Amino acid sequence: MQVIIDLPEDVARQLQANEQDVERNVLEAIALENYRSGKLTQAQVRKMLGFQTDLQVDAFLKAHNVYLEYSIEDFEKDRETLERALAK
Repeated sequence: MQVIIDLPEDVARQLQANEQDVERNVLEAIALENYRSGKLTQAQVRKMLGFQTDLQVDAFLKAHNVYLEYSIEDFEKDRETLERALAK
């Protein structure tokens, strides 16, 4: 889907003068806000922004002070997996 937005000319000029990729910045802002609010998953952010790995998504989110959802249940599953791996 292609979305077109209108920015005031002075705002567009200022963003472009700062050598910012305005389209990419808007896309990233949409991805960040919708991930924060739970509307997008990590996999959807990855696809939306064209990242190749989950580590790239994690780095992107951390750079913007947004952290992966990681529940107590996730922690317990990871702990159990680690215990099984160490027991071998």
